[in-house]
Amino acid sequence: MIAIIGLIIGIVLGIILDPSVPAAIQPYLPIAVVAALDALAGGLRAVLSGNFDDRVFVISFFSNSLVAALIVFLGDKLGVGSQLSTGVVVVLGIRIFTNAAAIRRQLFRA
Repeated sequence: MIAIIGLIIGIVLGIILDPSVPAAIQPYLPIAVVAALDALAGGLRAVLSGNFDDRVFVISFFSNSLVAALIVFLGDKLGVGSQLSTGVVVVLGIRIFTNAAAIRRQLFRA
């Protein structure tokens, strides 16, 4: 319940304050968001499986976002930032859809 209240407060504050993202961080933000969504999908899958561990969730949430941002940063330094960004999004997208399929199977017993 606390998480839902925190989510609602965060959304309301984001709408009211309308924060802007610095230009230096803009290439990394979408990748970090996709990585965070991957961790959330994995956490939901773990909850439905009955083997959720909050430490594992928090560590995977932050480490996924950090590793994805570091890969994109390395790509920017090598001059292939957009290609590595695409690769990260594809890999994390596959993981998200895999988790979504497992969640669907568990919810609908199919």
